[in-house]
Amino acid sequence: QVQLVESGGGLVQAGGSLRLSCTASGRTFSSYAMAWFRQVPGKEREFVAAISRRGISTHYTNFEKGRFTISRDNAKNTVYLQMNSLKPEDTAVYYCAANPTSDTIMVLTTARDYDYWGQGTQVTVSS
Repeated sequence: QVQLVESGGGLVQAGGSLRLSCTASGRTFSSYAMAWFRQVPGKEREFVAAISRRGISTHYTNFEKGRFTISRDNAKNTVYLQMNSLKPEDTAVYYCAANPTSDTIMVLTTARDYDYWGQGTQVTVSS
């Protein structure tokens, strides 16, 4: 089992940047595929990006269009989401998630594909 803690959210103006971090407990972080999702009230949790166990492969959803970058540092048990050129529509609670059983991240794009979740961090982008 792994526990995930997100940080780095906050209030930023449109066009600005934020870097989210998600730190995992335990010694097996490198055995988990990791992902970021986001959610706004009244909507389902939305896939943002995923990264394979060793960080070799990444996968993004279409809306990011090169603005977001997922990365990980297994030595620090941490996965990151660098978000640039932020827009008001990026406002949401951002969650990191871990999958312990599959590294085929291209198909791990729904919330039910992940077993472990952090508590979320709020990102608010003002216009």
